[in-house]
Amino acid sequence: MFVRTATKDTELRGVRVNKGDRAAMFYPSANRDETQFADPDHFDVSRTPNRHMAFGGGGTHFCLGAKLRRVEATAIVSGVLSRMKNLELAWPVERTPSTLINGVHSMPVQFTPARPMGAP
Repeated sequence: MFVRTATKDTELRGVRVNKGDRAAMFYPSANRDETQFADPDHFDVSRTPNRHMAFGGGGTHFCLGAKLRRVEATAIVSGVLSRMKNLELAWPVERTPSTLINGVHSMPVQFTPARPMGAP
């Protein structure tokens, strides 16, 4: 999260904020903004427009490596799926202990190898 202290009395979206009040912005909430999305809690990677999406939302903070990341992710996912059959999550998933990043520290999986290791 991102926390700030109000330096003067103001109003934000109809809510009174007094000087000295603390306000927090929670990063994981961006893609769940009900003022921007009809079904904010539904995960949809093809949602358009999606000005909130990381690595490609545009603007001054647009990630310069976004195109490379997309190419790499496509290659990695197709490579993994072609070599691992019956891929599934093996619990537990360990979250990153952070108030700044909503991420995964460890996510064990189990699978059946599609072909022996080292085979072409």
